Amino acid sequence: MLRRLVFLPLLSALLLTLSYPAFNLSFLAWFALIPMLVAIRGEKPWQAFFTGYITGFLFFGATLYWVGYVAIIGAVVLTVYLAFFFGIFAVGVDILAMQFAKPRIRFAVLVSCLWAAVEFLRSYLFTGFGWALLGHTQWETLPIIQIADALGVYGVSFLIVFTNVLISSKIKKKIRGHVPEPRYLAFLVIVLIAVAIYGYYKVGQGFDGEPVKVSVIQGNIPQSQKWDERYAGEILNRYIALTKEAAKDKPDLIIWPETSVPGFLETDGVLRDKVTALAKEVNTYLLVGTQTEKAPQKTRYYNSAALISDKGEIVQRYDKIHLVPFGEYVPLGNTYLSFIKKRYDMGEDYTAGHDYTIFKIPTKKGKEVKFGVLICFEDVFPELSRSFARLGADFLVVITNDAWYMKTAAPFQHTQPSVFRAIENRVNVIRCANTGYSCFIDQTGKITQEVKDFNGKQIFVTGFATANLTAGKARTLPLASPRTLYLKYGDVFAWICAGVFLFDLTLYFIYNYAKFLRKRRKNWKK
Repeated sequence: MLRRLVFLPLLSALLLTLSYPAFNLSFLAWFALIPMLVAIRGEKPWQAFFTGYITGFLFFGATLYWVGYVAIIGAVVLTVYLAFFFGIFAVGVDILAMQFAKPRIRFAVLVSCLWAAVEFLRSYLFTGFGWALLGHTQWETLPIIQIADALGVYGVSFLIVFTNVLISSKIKKKIRGHVPEPRYLAFLVIVLIAVAIYGYYKVGQGFDGEPVKVSVIQGNIPQSQKWDERYAGEILNRYIALTKEAAKDKPDLIIWPETSVPGFLETDGVLRDKVTALAKEVNTYLLVGTQTEKAPQKTRYYNSAALISDKGEIVQRYDKIHLVPFGEYVPLGNTYLSFIKKRYDMGEDYTAGHDYTIFKIPTKKGKEVKFGVLICFEDVFPELSRSFARLGADFLVVITNDAWYMKTAAPFQHTQPSVFRAIENRVNVIRCANTGYSCFIDQTGKITQEVKDFNGKQIFVTGFATANLTAGKARTLPLASPRTLYLKYGDVFAWICAGVFLFDLTLYFIYNYAKFLRKRRKNWKK
């Protein structure tokens, strides 16, 4: 009992944690769930839930520890909440196991569908938290994750769980003295080889399109100084100096991180004049993160990205659409949860934007390219990136400030979703972060350039990086076709997984209910 309830969940949690940054032992994910799956088999539903919940609690606690740098209570509450999804998965597996005397391919498919559906639910329920998805562990294994251009990140998670289930069923047979059936493992090998062949083909594809050169600025402003007015001048001067250095590379666009402008760009005349004059001086389009305030009736604050032309004019702005709950606003903060705002002196909420702004810039060759901007953790939500790509964005920009989380794994975990957004939509993704991780990701998910110092350190360093991008489609695609199946259909695979599992579950309950009725009729006749 102790082995099932404590040791096996602990082992699964440990293997999962090691699969993510900062450890990046991604190969462990392919069998990390096996201990938990072995523990669940044959348990009662409440025991299965407990086993799954303990696994999830330990995993999320160890992986998302950095949330505690912002709010310890928030880290605990988040961990307690996220662990429920592991518990739900475990109960589902237990119910599925009741249907199969012998685990088969169908069982493995249904369990994998359940996992993908639960991850999908976690990514959207209560505004969603699609961080540390199982597929994210493979962010550096490019051939495996190319299937995301059709199935999304949930397809990669499905494949990993499918592997875990088939291997675990063989282990159980060995333990019980049965001879494992090699055909199931042979089927798994064939699937993995097919995925790898597809992946290598996609990684080797070339892309045609408009060349564009972009620079990203990493100001490395400590969080303790970022909102202190005494440092506003020093912060602005640092960004100005770095921008002038980056301009020597003659980029088409220079990018500053989230809320890098120390104030309200549009309403602070002195600040606006300095930043716009800089764009005019370096003769380059400048994208900056800034706060915006509007006061037609009631003052509203926005977390924004503003584009300044090489003529020194603010030409476009994007207001962040998906805000961070309890970070940028408090849900029900004016009613039931108003005490949280008072207790932690959170001030005014940000207001969510509504428009998917497509920014447009000319290249040095006179051609126009388009891009969309994601602010902070908006890159965690696939549908946002897909919406920008469907509106014609040639590449995506992520501006963020991860200084909150200090020197932890958070910046690298935050980069994982960006890799998948690049593959799903086959667009370049440019990450510009205050303290890192700032990098360039190509259409295959490969990180091609990054900001780092002479020792290779990537976070909490000051600097900039410049890269040449190709904003266009794969050479093998007709001009009129969408870049990817994912871009056209979105997370249809996740929806199918949810539908398949729910259909099977419905049939199972109907069958058992009919069985119950037949048994009751026989008892009446007696």
